[in-house]
Amino acid sequence: MSAAPLSPVPPLPSFRGRIGCDAGSGYYATARRYRLHLSTSCPDCLRIAITHSLLGAGEALPVTLLPAVPDAPGDGYTALRDLYEAASHHHPGPATAPVLSDTWTGRVVSTHTLDILSDLVRHFGAHAPGGNALCPPGAEAEVEAVGRLCEQGVNDAAQRAGRAGADATERRDALAGLLRTLGSLEWRLAHQEFLLDDGPSAADVHLWATLVQLDTVHRLHLDADAVHRVAGHPHLWAYARRLAAHPAFGRHLDLDGIARRHHARCRGLEAAGAAVQILDWAAHAAKAEPAGFMEPQHAVHPRPSGSA
Repeated sequence: MSAAPLSPVPPLPSFRGRIGCDAGSGYYATARRYRLHLSTSCPDCLRIAITHSLLGAGEALPVTLLPAVPDAPGDGYTALRDLYEAASHHHPGPATAPVLSDTWTGRVVSTHTLDILSDLVRHFGAHAPGGNALCPPGAEAEVEAVGRLCEQGVNDAAQRAGRAGADATERRDALAGLLRTLGSLEWRLAHQEFLLDDGPSAADVHLWATLVQLDTVHRLHLDADAVHRVAGHPHLWAYARRLAAHPAFGRHLDLDGIARRHHARCRGLEAAGAAVQILDWAAHAAKAEPAGFMEPQHAVHPRPSGSA
């Protein structure tokens, strides 16, 4: 495969509707009004799926699973096109996931991952066991800081460290930044089981999905020495193993789907690190209970006749 530049900065989400607390908000919280459309081969969708499970929101908020590899241009899904068209006539962009849809109108509510996650926690997890612990009061800034660390210190740094078109100095500096970030996380997890509290939080969801991406995607473009250095954080990867065995985490891990999605999109060069797997994700995820609350990949539920 030929070399490729870094992935471009993703465009702003097309839809950012929010679920409110009362009927006057338009989109108000009520059981089974909304539906999530997710492909768990996508890191953002994986985070939403894990959060949905941790909140025990399966009855209140159904989920439709989409194929691992998008079937329309621009990483879009044919099955989502009607929802996008209902929300925006002749919608010009791709019909991408994740999507939170309103089954009463057949329209997209939101495609913004952070807003969807926030509304999940605020409106669908209040009565779930441990639901409020996903974002403990006063921890919002720390959750956001972990998110920035994951995106900039791990994802972006790992991409730059494995970029085929970059010079050796750029790759070396990016790898050093990645290792500094992993080292700070290693130190933190040497002293506690989770990032914020005594149980999984939104910060753990983000970090775990990031570590999955690091080992199953970014590793493929690093040299073997770099992968060994990335793997040399025993507390961090022990943490990843523990969460892989957690029912809300490991049962959503679609390793084959992640691989197929990556190879369908990637134009970069595979490096020697591809042969040095850090974790046996399949073995650890196999300890998690099987998923049973998601619908298989279907066409999207149609809009009710006569709706606006």
